[in-house]
This record gives sequence, C-alpha cells and structure tokens, in this order.
Amino acid sequence: MYKLFLKRIIDFCVAFVALSVLAVPLLVVYVWLAVANKGAGALFFQERPGYKGKVFRIVKFKTMTDECDANGVLLPDNQRLTKVGTFVRSLSIDELPQFWNVLKGDMSLIGPRPLLVEYLPLYNAHQARRHDVRPGITGWAQCHGRNALSWTEKFDYDVYYVDNCSLWLDIKVVLCTVRCVLRKEGINNDLATTMFKFDGTN
Repeated sequence: MYKLFLKRIIDFCVAFVALSVLAVPLLVVYVWLAVANKGAGALFFQERPGYKGKVFRIVKFKTMTDECDANGVLLPDNQRLTKVGTFVRSLSIDELPQFWNVLKGDMSLIGPRPLLVEYLPLYNAHQARRHDVRPGITGWAQCHGRNALSWTEKFDYDVYYVDNCSLWLDIKVVLCTVRCVLRKEGINNDLATTMFKFDGTN
C-alpha cells in the first residue's frame, strides 16, 4: 500500500511545500550561482534513467563554470568548481531543485540515486532492479558511505531498498541524511572524492 500509493502522495505534498517555502532562498542561490559561474548559468540539466529505466531530465544547481583552456577544451572539474559551488555542495543545496523532479513524478524523495544513462546496458539482472522504484534525492546507499562504497556495495544497498521499501525505512533515510548533511559527511565538495565510473565489472 505504501510503496504503490502513499509514497507518491507524500512525495508530491512534501515537494510542493518545500518548493513553496524555499522559493525565495532558492532564487537567492540561483542569482548567487549565476554570478559566480561567470555566465555558465545556475542550473544543470542532464538525462538520467528513472523508474523502469525511463529517461528523464534531472535538474540541479550548477556549481562549476564553463571555462576552457587555449584549445577550447573544458578545464578539469576541480579548476572550474567555484567557492560558491563548494559551499553549495557542502550543504547539498545543489540537490534542492530536484524537488521539481519529485513534483513531476520523475523522482521520489527517497530511492536509489539516478545514475548515468550510459550505465543502463552495463547492469546485470540484480543491479537493474534498482529501477523497480523511482530514483530518489537521497537513498539507503547514501546512508552507508556514499562515494566510499564500491559499486557492488552501492547496488546491493539499492536493491535492499527496493525489496524493503517502507515508511519506516524512508524515515530512517531522512534522519540519516539530515545527520550526514549537518556533519558534512560524504559530500562532494572536493571533486577528487567523486565516485569513479562504473564499467560493468567494478
């Protein structure tokens, strides 16, 4: 009952309230990033696979510039990450625009994090089960180390969530996420800590 109906109702209501309450702060962050990013814009859009692998456009705050070298090639990520972007990432503020994806039904508040479209053909049957629920802004794997996890561990936590999705588990994820944000645990404010790419074997 919860997984099929109540979860979506809670997602919609929370996302609607969050966007309404945070409208002004989000606008301030938008302007702040628009200036700091030197004309690169304040929002980042990317296609990601959602429920049953259906592709949607995720939206996040953009934390890097589009600066290039003399040959027109983008500079390394750590050179394009701004101080403002580092601060925004440290508090996970960059994830807040995804409430819009939740409101639309592309995502849930809690669920496996949506990964790259290029990974879709690389999953085995077990790993692909992470798409049996809507992807989330935060999830069970994020409560267990985020980028410190191996891909195998991450997928195992994702599938565990799919098999055990409940209101109580979602509450545990929310409380854990709040703790991680307050302690700044596992946040990608340093791009050197970003998870290495999945190649189907790691």
